[in-house]
Amino acid sequence: QVQLVESGGGLVQAGGSLRLSCAVSGSLFSFDAMGWYRQAPGEQREPVAIIFITSGGNTNYRDSVKGRFTISTDNAKNTVYLQMNSLKPEDTAVYYCAAIRVRVGGRSDYWGQGTQVTVSS
Repeated sequence: QVQLVESGGGLVQAGGSLRLSCAVSGSLFSFDAMGWYRQAPGEQREPVAIIFITSGGNTNYRDSVKGRFTISTDNAKNTVYLQMNSLKPEDTAVYYCAAIRVRVGGRSDYWGQGTQVTVSS
């Protein structure tokens, strides 16, 4: 049973920073990628950042967070981070961590419970 537990959300003023953490039960190397997603009220869940564990740690970001957010891992702690700088009110959402595993039989995504990020103007 894969478990992901996010932490680090909260209320911050525009221009501030937060670091989200995602503790994973098991080695990160058992997954092909780790990602952060977010969902604002009334909106669909959208990808924010992804790191490809099996591709040397390559990363990819949605355009609106490029240069402000950084995804990283601590493999010894089985933890994924999302450093968020220069936060904007439009970054307000519930942020979810996802572990992605791709096999011949298909893709499996595992999700955490989410952590609320609120950016005030």
